[in-house]
Amino acid sequence: MILTRATRWGSPPGELVDIVIEGDTIAQILPSGTAPVGDHELIDVEERVVIPGLWDEHVHFTLWAQHRRRVSLAGASSAAEAAAIMGQAVSANASLASPDPIVVGAGYRDGLWPDQKTTALLDEATGDTPVILISVDVHSAWVNTATLRHFGISGHDEDGVITEREWFDLARRANDLDSETLDQWALDAARHAASRGVVGIVDLEMRYNAPDWIRRAESFGGRYPLRVESGVYPDDLDRAIEDGLASGAQLAPGITVGPFKIITDGSLNTRTAHCVEPYLTVSPPEYGAMNFPPEEIADILTRAQAAGFWLAVHAIGDEANRIILDIFEKYSLRGRIEHAQLVREDDFPRFHDLGITASVQPEHAVDDRDVTDVYWADRATRAFALRRLVDSQATLVLGSDAPVSPLDPWVSIAAAVTRTRDGREPWHLEQALTVDEALRFSCRSALEVSEPADVAVLGADPGWLVEAFGTDVAKASDALRTMPVDLTICGGVVTHREL
Repeated sequence: MILTRATRWGSPPGELVDIVIEGDTIAQILPSGTAPVGDHELIDVEERVVIPGLWDEHVHFTLWAQHRRRVSLAGASSAAEAAAIMGQAVSANASLASPDPIVVGAGYRDGLWPDQKTTALLDEATGDTPVILISVDVHSAWVNTATLRHFGISGHDEDGVITEREWFDLARRANDLDSETLDQWALDAARHAASRGVVGIVDLEMRYNAPDWIRRAESFGGRYPLRVESGVYPDDLDRAIEDGLASGAQLAPGITVGPFKIITDGSLNTRTAHCVEPYLTVSPPEYGAMNFPPEEIADILTRAQAAGFWLAVHAIGDEANRIILDIFEKYSLRGRIEHAQLVREDDFPRFHDLGITASVQPEHAVDDRDVTDVYWADRATRAFALRRLVDSQATLVLGSDAPVSPLDPWVSIAAAVTRTRDGREPWHLEQALTVDEALRFSCRSALEVSEPADVAVLGADPGWLVEAFGTDVAKASDALRTMPVDLTICGGVVTHREL
């Protein structure tokens, strides 16, 4: 395959090249029109900008595949409105020839709701049909009495709110769909990701995921449309070790074992992220909490690393980040911190000093700006502080945390560069990244000879777009979010094509 008349991202204007792909590797890069065609397929990209294929470094892929088919609660501005939306969904579900036994909604943000979530409110709208409403941060859910009875859950009769580890357990039980259905949904989601230039994901689905990906690759019958690194959680560590898994081990062509992940604290929206100072406006004082004692976290991480896993550690609050940085330092651990949403002043340089990658989700800053300005108003300059991390020489990688945010790297890139959405003024624009940085932190390869043949051909030049909009940052954000992708190649295989 030869991509001819290609403009490599970052090259001088008018400098066109031929990118020669052989197998799964970039074999040659030559001046445009000089590559011998031979038996290569010749694709004229007509001077479009070509970038390395994009990665989403933090995804819950099966959840994302399901989320794309769930009732959207993104626009609900109150508990009453969310309950009404689910009531309508229950009525629509009942009219189907084969109604779903459980109706699931997702994406609500309750941090600033004026009313309280209660089972009575939800029961009135949904009746005897089990319903589950999943918070946008996927760290909690609101359920009705029918769901509590269906799953034999006690202790939540008044509010129906289930959080953190108890919710994660319920999520696993409630998501027990047949493999064939889940695999088809996953393939649809993979193809959509490819249409946005994605060539790879780190899948941190909270289940023993290796068998799923082996099955999906085999049933696909060829190279899967995405590269996948499949993570492992504490509950499955013993099984993974017994199965001989370790980070980097190949499960199928393009599918490998990813990191060991542990969730050490909660989230901002549920006020469970572990902080040094209490959340503002909350009484009695609430600091959030760790999901495990630090000593237990250290034992689990050192065991996982000894078994051959690199580490991905969820830490959102500044106290959680401090604790995890201390553990990485004390036990000489390697890996990265997922989210790093709130960091103490003294801890920014420690990411670089300890060689720890900050795996961040820029869209969360845009999603949570209003909640941050309430609960973390006194520390907002240290929240979602991407520029501070970069200036401290930390290594960054970008992701979505889908389904918390869409699996679309252009959404993440836009948020990182503009810190805004929906026409609003930018939020703490001093923490923004440049377009070049955001793209670099979204790629794992380069457009160079001997590099993987992971390529995305764009319908516009992202750098030019940002410059063209100048001070109109909101319009620049819209343009980046809707970036047209005309061709995606993963491992030398075309996975999306509009040319």
